[in-house]
Amino acid sequence: MSIASSFSRDQLRRTYSDAWRKHQDLAPMSVQEASIAEIIELHPEYQALIADAANALAFEPGAQTGKQNPFLHMGLHLAIRDQLAVDRPPGVRTLHEQLQRSLGDAHAAEHALMEALGEVLWLANRDGRAPDEQQYMVLARRRL
Repeated sequence: MSIASSFSRDQLRRTYSDAWRKHQDLAPMSVQEASIAEIIELHPEYQALIADAANALAFEPGAQTGKQNPFLHMGLHLAIRDQLAVDRPPGVRTLHEQLQRSLGDAHAAEHALMEALGEVLWLANRDGRAPDEQQYMVLARRRL
């Protein structure tokens, strides 16, 4: 079970802040915290927000401010990494490798998969149904 499905919004944000603090303090971390810290490290634009737990808890993205939701963004990174770990949907790991070769690095490949995943999740939510893995793979392959 992913942390996103078992944690409240505040618990999830505290987990991100705690992982980043431990990373900066060179403190021992769980595998999950290390993965979170690695993703935060790839996103310097989010580091100040996450470093301040109170600001992280209070952060409200919105169309009016034009601010992207860093927690959604990083959560999608975690989701992609979970998919790659178990190769689900089948073939996603191979597709990631192809995207990595095509786009030049693993982070860019994750972003390509995240775009497709975000679209499939949005469609599923709009239509009140479960996300379609086949549709996700079709959309992701278009990023090659």
